[in-house]
Amino acid sequence: MRRALFLLPLLLAACATPREQCINDVTRESRVLSGLIAETQQNITRGYALEEVQDVRVIRTTCTGTNEDGSTFTFPCEETQTFERNVPVAIDLNAERAKLDSLLERQAQLQRSTDAAIQQCIAAYPE
Repeated sequence: MRRALFLLPLLLAACATPREQCINDVTRESRVLSGLIAETQQNITRGYALEEVQDVRVIRTTCTGTNEDGSTFTFPCEETQTFERNVPVAIDLNAERAKLDSLLERQAQLQRSTDAAIQQCIAAYPE
């Protein structure tokens, strides 16, 4: 699911006007910061973080094959599947709050330069 969300901006960028591409480029860091801020706020609210881990399982199943004469046959086989799940991870809430304060401060600083860059995009690519 995360991979699909990651690819969405790339697909949309292919259809974007030069102005939209410019604005997208100058706001990228701000969007990343917003995501980190949201994640950090959720961690503080929950009291723990969530870490994505992958589980690999081997599942016994039945496979089919084809003989040289065209007839089919079945045989036992194994299929490897990978599953992703979130597990709770302990965090230092004081450190997480300090991180949030730092991210919010960085976002405020970045907003000023981003606003100016957006205005430059609008001037460079009037619609």
